[in-house]
Amino acid sequence: MNIALIGYGKMGHTIERIAQERGHNITLRITSANRHEMTAENLKLADVAIEFTKPESAREHVLLCLGAGTSVVCGTTGWNEHVAEAKAAAAANNTSFLQASNFSIGVNIFFEVNKLLAKLMNGHPEYNVSIEETHHTQKKDAPSGTAITLAEQVIDNLDSKQHWALNEANTADTFPIIAHRKEHVPGTHNIKYSSPIDDIEIIHTAHNRDGFALGAVLAAEYIAGKQGVFTMKDVLGITK
Repeated sequence: MNIALIGYGKMGHTIERIAQERGHNITLRITSANRHEMTAENLKLADVAIEFTKPESAREHVLLCLGAGTSVVCGTTGWNEHVAEAKAAAAANNTSFLQASNFSIGVNIFFEVNKLLAKLMNGHPEYNVSIEETHHTQKKDAPSGTAITLAEQVIDNLDSKQHWALNEANTADTFPIIAHRKEHVPGTHNIKYSSPIDDIEIIHTAHNRDGFALGAVLAAEYIAGKQGVFTMKDVLGITK
């Protein structure tokens, strides 16, 4: 498979290593310095583009790739208001698009555990829920896309909560996401249900970027040659 890397920082280099270990070829490596090389002609040489850049750039990058007929795996978070436009572009160009807040296999299993725990906690108002996330200082958006996904899952499955708020106290219908930025932390997410008598916590801790990169390559392998909009649940065969 031929892959275009849109974004060639630490994550891009890790994706390149893992993709090559799995027998794939990198046809294009785009940074801010060679953005002019991100042309339809060059993009057409790739089966899939993997995009990890910045929220303010993601929409333009993804639409350019899809417009060239190149499928896209996008790991940039913080541009949710434009994702529907990308999904429409994938359909219009008969190609495929997969956007995820986190590509880690472990995190996607963690998502399913989070939904189940929220369902089990429904009807137990004595427990207050909170989410805490810690990432490296280079991460620009806060809270993380993964934390937002976790919060949306809680809201969907816990009747007492309708909203989340960044770094604020728990209220009757709103719970906090507490965001930390520390050096050399790939990503840690903690969901806690706390009551006067006990706490219940689930935690996912990433040790390095390899899990995110492997998941992105697996996603690229899955959507190559397909048409439509997919999720990591499709990639991992999670049916529930």
